[in-house]
Amino acid sequence: MPQEAWNAKRERQYEHVKDSLEERGTGPKKAKEIAARTVNKERARAGEARESSRLSREDISSGRRGGLRSGTKREQGRTRDQLYNEAKRMGIEGRSKMNKEQLQRAVDRKK
Repeated sequence: MPQEAWNAKRERQYEHVKDSLEERGTGPKKAKEIAARTVNKERARAGEARESSRLSREDISSGRRGGLRSGTKREQGRTRDQLYNEAKRMGIEGRSKMNKEQLQRAVDRKK
């Protein structure tokens, strides 16, 4: 638990977000940072934080923002890092020298 001021609900939220990100291939350090930022923003929006920026209070919620981003025109799918982590779990040789397309093909073949 990175913050002393978090209550049990925020701690559960943090663990859920962190675990979800790690399952999708985000590294543990980055997953912890994103989860902490998400929880702190929700605390600010709910008035639980002692200090918060105007943007944290007035911007759209993290969940809504993620939902809006999901419909963009950019290519969908996993990132190179996510594919790399999956290839690592599968034991695919030569993964560090592969680009995103090669990782995608290798992971798909191994499934």
